[in-house]
Amino acid sequence: MSQAAPVPSAPRPPLARRTNIILAIVAVLVAIPLIALAIVLTYDWNKARPWLNAKASEAIERPFEVKGNLDLSWEKPAAVMAERDRTWRDAVPWPHLVANDVHVGQPAGMGTGDMASVKQFSFSLNPFALLHKTIAIPVLRFDAPAVDLRRDKEGKNNWTFRNDDQPARWKLDLERVIFTKGVVKFNDAVENIDLTADVDTVNADPAYGISWKLRGTYNNGPVTGGGKAGAVLSLKQQTTPYPIQADLRVGKTHIEVEGTVTKPTRLAALDLRLKLSGASMARLYTLTGVLLPETPAFRTEGRLTGELGETSSRWVYDKFTGKVGSSDIAGRLEYRTGKPRGKLSGTVASKLLQFADLGPLVGADSNASKEARGVEAVQPTGKVLPVEAFRTERWTAIDADVRYAADRIVREKQLPISKMTTHLILQEGVLTLAPLNFQMAGGNVTSTIKLDGSGKGKQAIKATAKVSARHIKIKELFPSIAEMKATVGQINGDAQLSSTGNSVASLLAASNGEVKALIDEGTVSKMLLEQMGLNIGNIVLTKLFGDKQVKLNCMASDFQVTNGLMQTRTFVVDTEEAAITGDGTINLANEQMDLTLDPKTKGLRIFSLRSPLHVRGSFSKPEVSVDKGVLALKAGGAVALGLVAAPAALLPLVNTGPGQESGCGRLLAEAREKPVAPPPGQGAAKSNSKGNASAQNVRPRR
Repeated sequence: MSQAAPVPSAPRPPLARRTNIILAIVAVLVAIPLIALAIVLTYDWNKARPWLNAKASEAIERPFEVKGNLDLSWEKPAAVMAERDRTWRDAVPWPHLVANDVHVGQPAGMGTGDMASVKQFSFSLNPFALLHKTIAIPVLRFDAPAVDLRRDKEGKNNWTFRNDDQPARWKLDLERVIFTKGVVKFNDAVENIDLTADVDTVNADPAYGISWKLRGTYNNGPVTGGGKAGAVLSLKQQTTPYPIQADLRVGKTHIEVEGTVTKPTRLAALDLRLKLSGASMARLYTLTGVLLPETPAFRTEGRLTGELGETSSRWVYDKFTGKVGSSDIAGRLEYRTGKPRGKLSGTVASKLLQFADLGPLVGADSNASKEARGVEAVQPTGKVLPVEAFRTERWTAIDADVRYAADRIVREKQLPISKMTTHLILQEGVLTLAPLNFQMAGGNVTSTIKLDGSGKGKQAIKATAKVSARHIKIKELFPSIAEMKATVGQINGDAQLSSTGNSVASLLAASNGEVKALIDEGTVSKMLLEQMGLNIGNIVLTKLFGDKQVKLNCMASDFQVTNGLMQTRTFVVDTEEAAITGDGTINLANEQMDLTLDPKTKGLRIFSLRSPLHVRGSFSKPEVSVDKGVLALKAGGAVALGLVAAPAALLPLVNTGPGQESGCGRLLAEAREKPVAPPPGQGAAKSNSKGNASAQNVRPRR
């Protein structure tokens, strides 16, 4: 039986085959993410913790460990945009990671314990941003964080992570950070800081979301205070101001701020109301890095704005007002950071300056005042010139260009100073007051002072000073002396000194140069001259018939200063009725005086017990005495003659005077020669005067 031939099957259309292949591929592609999603949703991520901990520890070069539960879930992103602006992506759930009990240890060499820990942190991740190598996190939440920041004495810290200086392949896009109750510790062995801040949430205050309290020490002084800040730190909306408020006490310094921070990730702009008070402005250096002078207790209030750039920053303390001691203060200061150092500039003014408030600038205040402003009480008992050393090691920290003016000065009666202006320039450790001007006794005192503080040690400062006094009215110079009120005349003077040292006392003790002063016309009280000459009879007559003015021909003084010793080369006061010459020394090193004033009359004086006057002793307790030897000779002669004839006893007490001129023209010409001084640290300048011979040549004969 023959078999039938097989019937061949019809071939499948090529199109149908391709369709099946495509469907199979699509099915596989769909299955892969579904399978991955199923694995992700069902996988126990706690099994991955050892691997995750190891990789994270390797990356940050310090121990990292997630000790608690690690959970990954899927949540829809919070839709804040309008319905019409949503896309299909907004319906896709995002992975949401929750990690519990996370710890970051200290790097090697920074001790034990955690650098940071958190009870729980959580965030959602935008999966579509990963396609652009961006880790986009809308909200990062930390619950009960604890941070322990440290820096050792060598300057090594635990918050600096390795930076390979390679461009990052991935970018972090973090929009907001939310904190709950936590604690932050900061220990800095370099600046001697040990602080702890306790952070908590605030529910009752709509302007703030978190509060913090600060405790600890700074330079062994107590630190206390607290403040508030916004609940959510927005890192995406950088134009949104972040509110902050703080009230701190660091030792004797009190700081209050309230305002906003814009672009908080970079602190790009700050706008704060700042109140400051403390024992001395100099104590702000360790807090701000800005060098300010020693002052009495102060308080100021003004607007502080700041702009922080990548390479420099700019801070402005504008329209501030306040008190320094008993003096008012107002102005504007600006500080710019930069290389090689920052610069402070601005203008400061006082309507009323208490002259005593300038004392701390040069250490001329009392030991009690020094202790109050936080420095060692080093002024020895009985010493007048300030020994407190200048902190020249700080002078190279910043440059400065500041102008100061005081409209009215309140001072003791014996110091007739009114207005004051100065221009302070500090550059590369060299401090210049150019000029330092006072209105004094109806005239002006103009100074240019240069202090080169770039050196080190006890001779840290190389100093030069040029002082010029013009039109100083005699009667206003001594307002407390009644006999000077009718005196007419003006004093003009010049001084030039140079020295090395580290305080006012040491600079003057090593000074070299010249000091000159002159009066070329005027009148002076006759009573004052008689009192200086101990002319008893004429004092009685003047009291009976009234005082009168005596013509002043000239007054000239010329001191050579060598290693702190002021030696008279010329000292003459010449009037139409008397001449007074002086000789001696003023020692600026040991603060001792040894001067002799020798009065000579030009006419008849009745009952003259005239004898030289000695001005001796220390600056703090000067003593004025009569030359008892000369006085005894005159008195003894009177007694001896009195035994022979009573009328003759008056002869030793009668001084007819020499009737000679004192040579005022030559003296004034010499006094008008400008004083000179050698470079700091070198020997005394060569005299451009004729020395003591000038004084000797004009002394009247006895």
